[in-house]
Amino acid sequence: MEEKTVMITGGTSGIGLAAAMRFVAKGHRVALLGRDAHRGTDALKIIMEKNNGANCSFFPCDVRKTEDCRAAVQQTVTLYGTVDVLVNSAGVYFERALEDMTEADFDYIMDTNLKGTYFMTQQAAAEMKKQGAGAIVNVSSDAGLHGNMLCSAYCASKGAVNLFTRAMALELAPWNIRVNSVCPGDVLTPLTEQQLAQYPDREAALREMSSIYPMGRIATPEEVAGVIEFLCSGEAAFVNGAIWSVDGGITA
Repeated sequence: MEEKTVMITGGTSGIGLAAAMRFVAKGHRVALLGRDAHRGTDALKIIMEKNNGANCSFFPCDVRKTEDCRAAVQQTVTLYGTVDVLVNSAGVYFERALEDMTEADFDYIMDTNLKGTYFMTQQAAAEMKKQGAGAIVNVSSDAGLHGNMLCSAYCASKGAVNLFTRAMALELAPWNIRVNSVCPGDVLTPLTEQQLAQYPDREAALREMSSIYPMGRIATPEEVAGVIEFLCSGEAAFVNGAIWSVDGGITA
């Protein structure tokens, strides 16, 4: 890609941070978005240490709030002039049986995973339409393709993200804005580490988690970020409305 402005929600850790590292390494301007200013500062420090002279900024943003989405896009445009790429990576995950799910739990998952993706796309797409081009990648999940035990709300949120992706691919195509999603399985992110930390033997828990994957391991954030970067590049110029599995074959 020629030099672009890339917005990344959930950009302070995990897949979002790995994607930011790839984009800044290629010389792109990157706006990191996240709820926690301290994590934003730490993420910027990591990026700058590994990429001297990187053109990267952090803007506080809670994607559950439409006004935050609007403000983040405007801040990015004010600083960098354009929004060329949006990566919707902000997401939350937890397991609940149906009878244990509270309305607050349900809203937390849906507001972050679905509502945040929807309204951040709305705000970024408005800027992309002015330019007549853009690329949007939504970070979904294998759980958006099949059911997982004790994850009904999470599965519903990610399934909705996938169909939203396809609907937006059709709606935004006249402006040359491509919309795709990636569907990782388990990825070794801080969120996954929190899951593993609940077990007395982390390594045994990781081996059990990995055992269901045909490739015998879970993904790294960098492996998912590589697919995101590709989908935003000119090499994927005719890829639109794709639901891209990055799961080591678990949904094959």
